[in-house]
Amino acid sequence: MKAVALTEFGDPEVLTAQELPDPLVGPDFVLVEVRAAGVNPVDWKIRRGYLQGVLPHHTPLIPGWDVAGVVKSVGPAVSGYQVGDEVFAYARKDHVQNGAYAELIAVPERGLAHKPRSVSFEQAAAVPLAGLTALQLLRAVEVGEGDAVLVHAASGGVGHFAVQLAQQLGAGRVLGTASERNHAYLRELGAEPVTYGEGLQERVAELVGGDGKVDAAVDFVGGEALSVSPQLVREVSRHGSVVDPGVLQQGGRYVFVRPDSAQLAWLGELLEAGKLRVDLQQTFPLEQAAKAHELLEDGHVRGKLVLTVG
Repeated sequence: MKAVALTEFGDPEVLTAQELPDPLVGPDFVLVEVRAAGVNPVDWKIRRGYLQGVLPHHTPLIPGWDVAGVVKSVGPAVSGYQVGDEVFAYARKDHVQNGAYAELIAVPERGLAHKPRSVSFEQAAAVPLAGLTALQLLRAVEVGEGDAVLVHAASGGVGHFAVQLAQQLGAGRVLGTASERNHAYLRELGAEPVTYGEGLQERVAELVGGDGKVDAAVDFVGGEALSVSPQLVREVSRHGSVVDPGVLQQGGRYVFVRPDSAQLAWLGELLEAGKLRVDLQQTFPLEQAAKAHELLEDGHVRGKLVLTVG
């Protein structure tokens, strides 16, 4: 099969088009013909070797944990899918090697869901990792009916899902940090924009009134946003991060997103019903994965980037 892979860690140029063996299909795995693969910040961090202390890595390494495509074959223990089904998946495994930047990927059944019919492969591939990350962190800090929620980095790939999903979970108000150029975009999503940086606590207090605090805060950027979050929430246990486990020392919650078929299916239902918006900034052919990494690593992407295959 054709794939984009690396044999050494480093700059985007280490990603090259290669001809590699087709994946093995385990008993509870599904072989998917890839139509689109999502590009996420974790991909460039893997490319640079930053996750070697977290998960085993093997080369040649094909990046990519987000995929949408068509079922080509199923393992003998698979019961929920058959050849020809359109699916999308968060395809993270217990080691890093056989990812989604390829014509074929074998995905554990636990990470799959049926693709919504009304959604394109490109849109579907943009959802799993980012959508599940947002949902799992919002649930970890117990976002519910009537809550005022602050989303750090609200215009990014995960953040723009978190804004919408907080509303689906019942939040009464959603505030989102972003640069001023993204404020109008956040208003389109239903959030109240807040400029990040020095003075954030005062700006949040001015918006919410009362005691100047929100019910919950979710962090998708780290750094200063994480350090100030404990001062922004009424209960310190109701702030969380997906970026820095140091949030645990602050009394908050840390989430490293897990594959979850049921949660992914629920996100699919929201997509089908038009209740979850997917914003694609740009798509690239598979062979231009390095260009997608350059853009994403630059740090100014609004919404999502996706690779198209075939």
